[in-house]
Amino acid sequence: MKKKTKIHKIGNIAFCALVYIFLFLPIPVVVVNSMNATTSKSYLSWKGFTLDWYVKLWDNTALLSSFGNTIIIAVVSTILATIIGTLGAVGMYKYKFKGKGIINGFLYIPVVIPEIVLGISLLTIFAKTNIPRGMLTLILAHVTFCVPFVIFNVRARLTGYDNSIEEASMDLGANRIVTFFEITLPVLAPGIAGGALLAFTLSIDDVIISYFVNGQTKTYPLKVMESIKSGVAPDVNALSTLILLGTILLVVLTQSNLFHKSKSE
Repeated sequence: MKKKTKIHKIGNIAFCALVYIFLFLPIPVVVVNSMNATTSKSYLSWKGFTLDWYVKLWDNTALLSSFGNTIIIAVVSTILATIIGTLGAVGMYKYKFKGKGIINGFLYIPVVIPEIVLGISLLTIFAKTNIPRGMLTLILAHVTFCVPFVIFNVRARLTGYDNSIEEASMDLGANRIVTFFEITLPVLAPGIAGGALLAFTLSIDDVIISYFVNGQTKTYPLKVMESIKSGVAPDVNALSTLILLGTILLVVLTQSNLFHKSKSE
């Protein structure tokens, strides 16, 4: 019996190890190839260690410009989606009106339909309304598919929300605006932050919808997709590695702050 239990435990560990290797192996491949001295775009030839690609990266203005576009679009669309999503979630939670159930159902459409369908739909709308494709259409498209995720996160935070604290605030002389910013908003802050982070991640990572509405404005994912036709250049790996390091640093700082905050409490 003990032998079977041991075999079962080893099998579980091996299975988990294979899953993690499958999930995370592409990351070290990108990092290693960003320091590969080869001029070839093949991942199979290692010619030695170098950091030259991190220096040459700054000469690739097209790649850096596409990354700048991605950050601008992600930040603006996240801010707009967070504001719209938060107000929408609070409004739908507090008020009852005709068609509320239908609107709730419509919120799932951008989430469940294939991205290619949403991309074609947005392209058709922009063409019919004569909106030139570019930065504006990219932001509008990203806000469209990010808003539902913000609403879902904020609405989850609203579950079990005690309205009596707002009533107490207004009984003490605060108006609705002051109550919202001083009482409601701090309570919803974790849900809003989660929705904003999710929206930012979805925006910065989007390829399919951006492909249909980008016009002449290239984002970083689209630029990388173009380079795949001839093989991923080493400077693309270098920039991807820097993005990875920045993300890890942000997570470490966030977790460190949360740890110190919980420890002080």
